Amino acid sequence: MLTFNYIKSFFSADKDLFIAVKNIFGFYPRNINLYKLALRHKSATAKKINGLKINNERLEYLGDAILSAIVADYLFRRFPYKDEGFLTQMRSKIVSRTSLNRLSLKLGLQKLVVSVDMQSNQPKSAGGDAFEAFIGAVFLDKGYNFTKKIILNRIIGVHFDVEQLVEEEVSYKSRIIEWSQKQKKDIQFRVVNQVGEKNKRQYVVSLLIDNKVIATSQDYSIKGAERLVAEKAWQKIEEPEKE
Repeated sequence: MLTFNYIKSFFSADKDLFIAVKNIFGFYPRNINLYKLALRHKSATAKKINGLKINNERLEYLGDAILSAIVADYLFRRFPYKDEGFLTQMRSKIVSRTSLNRLSLKLGLQKLVVSVDMQSNQPKSAGGDAFEAFIGAVFLDKGYNFTKKIILNRIIGVHFDVEQLVEEEVSYKSRIIEWSQKQKKDIQFRVVNQVGEKNKRQYVVSLLIDNKVIATSQDYSIKGAERLVAEKAWQKIEEPEKE
């Protein structure tokens, strides 16, 4: 039996987007406008409504949180005897900006992104940003449980070899150090604060490049905080944001 959304897609001005979503993610949208917004990069902000810019940044924020929660839940259940450091590293390997950019290209999602420069000179992070925004759109359109099924069955289940990820050691700290040597930059990992008490204490570490704070993270160990802040800083170095 044909669904309403299926029939609606063939009489819509957004027919191509309906079909693209079905081909990539396996379902027809209810509210196509959410997905159109998810694909609008901030460089292509159309207008402001009550001072709010119309682009995908708010959906990206929401999608980032939903994606992170679903992946964290999946890993927590998949690896019941691993500690939080391992789980954090695994989650980072799946949801890092580099990983999501690569995923967006593989899915063909990046080709649908609307930006000022379009395909010829898009910001490198446009695809990953759009993917997160897309997850935010799915969540608003279909709900949490549906979004979870999409991420687990059509994203992680198809595009990630979790066992291989376990074996990969991504040392962002080593990358930062190697980059700084080539660029003749001075870098410092600096403990700037401690929060909590005794066994709940966390260390707050900032990464400085030429005495400028680039990123800050915290963890239950200094080493863990350095690992997290190095990944955050590497994403900024590798993919400088284009206005």
